[in-house]
Amino acid sequence: QVQLVESGGGSVQAGGSLKLSCVASGYSYSSFSSFSKMAWFRQSPGKEREAVAGLETFGGRTEYADSVKGRFTFFQDWDKNTAYLQMDRLNPGDSAMYYCAASVYGGSGWRDSARYKYWGQGTQVTVSS
Repeated sequence: QVQLVESGGGSVQAGGSLKLSCVASGYSYSSFSSFSKMAWFRQSPGKEREAVAGLETFGGRTEYADSVKGRFTFFQDWDKNTAYLQMDRLNPGDSAMYYCAASVYGGSGWRDSARYKYWGQGTQVTVSS
């Protein structure tokens, strides 16, 4: 059974950094090889879920929301079946529950949450000023 498990959230001061992890398992010998795309989403109370970063698993190409571009980096470690979101220069607006997602579907686009079949449980990020 496919599982995605996030970790690495926590509380930091504005300007600080966090590194989130998403471990994939259960789909194949190398779980990432079964996914077309992976993404990080975030959601805070009173707001809709926001696409933060996307990764084309087979090619490594990345996309970022304008709000995090230049501050966040999405990358993967195939040996560990793990995707990472390095978050630098955090500000209070980044506070949210962060979710890892994976899709088996091809095609362009990455921001629509409906395209992702597998989701992790989320990890909380809180940034204080």
